[in-house]
Amino acid sequence: MDTFIQLTVAGLSNGAILALAALGFVLIYKASGVINFAQGQFLLIGAYVVWALTVDAGLHWALAIAGAIGVAVVLGVLVERLILRPLVGEPTISVIMVTIGLAQVLGALVQIIWGTHPHAFPGFIPDDTISIAGARVGENRLWAVALVAVALVAFALFFQRSRHGVAMRAVADDQQAALTMGISVRRTFALAWALAGVSAVVGGMLVANLIGVSGEVSNVGLLVFPVVIVGGLDSVPGAVVGGAIIGLLTAYTGGYIGEGLDQVIPYIALVAILLVKPYGLFGQVRIERV
Repeated sequence: MDTFIQLTVAGLSNGAILALAALGFVLIYKASGVINFAQGQFLLIGAYVVWALTVDAGLHWALAIAGAIGVAVVLGVLVERLILRPLVGEPTISVIMVTIGLAQVLGALVQIIWGTHPHAFPGFIPDDTISIAGARVGENRLWAVALVAVALVAFALFFQRSRHGVAMRAVADDQQAALTMGISVRRTFALAWALAGVSAVVGGMLVANLIGVSGEVSNVGLLVFPVVIVGGLDSVPGAVVGGAIIGLLTAYTGGYIGEGLDQVIPYIALVAILLVKPYGLFGQVRIERV
């Protein structure tokens, strides 16, 4: 029973972080239809900027996070305006290849600026162990779940209550109708990339808090694809559910079976879900009539 509780907490914490990273992916896809293969590198940059501002610049962790969010917003807007906006109307494969190339460029820039040596992340989250039903679990895991929950609630309130959030929902639903209502679609695209950068900063620092600051952070971004495809490419609730499913499956498989199966179980789940639900668990079914 102790092992089950420990694996469940680990799986939920990992799944929460994956859900937050997947949220940025879903935001970009819903708003602009772009599949962002550079999401893992956004996580990596967020983690490194927070580390640099706290360790090198000596800022308080709250100021460091605020600064990293500012950097992520600027980076997201620049990527959208300078790289992806000129590709509007181009074939989908062209846009995909550009985001793959962007991932390689961002990863190389991180290595040039900060090197390849791993670093310990500043301990702003308690790392003691606590007892849950007799099982010892890391307090940082529970903090990760709580922080991601707060972030997801904040995003939900933004979409439901703010003018810009409503505009993003309108553009995601029907771009032409949004244009007739006076909504700037291009500005909404830039906002989607900026918010994706914000979610990447929070997700990146939580990953780095668990595994340290290194290129391994970007590898977590690879698991975003099973998460969003299982939940649905255009579904925000699906990102949350998909994160929980992939996180728990990985934790249980690694804890009870091992043999490296936890590395492939997310993709097995991906294929199994798509065989039954081609648009994911919560994805919008699109029927095209010709």
